[in-house]
Amino acid sequence: QVQLVESGGGLVQPGGSLRLSCAASGSVFGRYSMGWYQQTPGKERELVATITSDGNTNYADSVKGRFTISRDNTKNTVYLQMNTLSPEDTAVYYCKIIVTVPIVRTYWGQGTQVTVSS
Repeated sequence: QVQLVESGGGLVQPGGSLRLSCAASGSVFGRYSMGWYQQTPGKERELVATITSDGNTNYADSVKGRFTISRDNTKNTVYLQMNTLSPEDTAVYYCKIIVTVPIVRTYWGQGTQVTVSS
């Protein structure tokens, strides 16, 4: 089993910044990818950014140039630096990890609310 604990959400004004963190614990071995997804009421959960074990990243077009995903493998933690936030970024942000040892499995965090409003 893997547990994910997210932090860093909150209320921020348009144009502001937030940094989300997601720490994984438990059966985290070998290679694994991590990512952030966002969900608003009535909509499907959508990809924001992902990062592989090798550090390869992928971003949704809507966040390119504003958000940066990174990871600290010594801490099994992934970060999402969010800059130039707009009200359209308001959502619950979920952390996801895909582990490969002993089998491929996906785990989700509980989500953290990000609200961009003046």
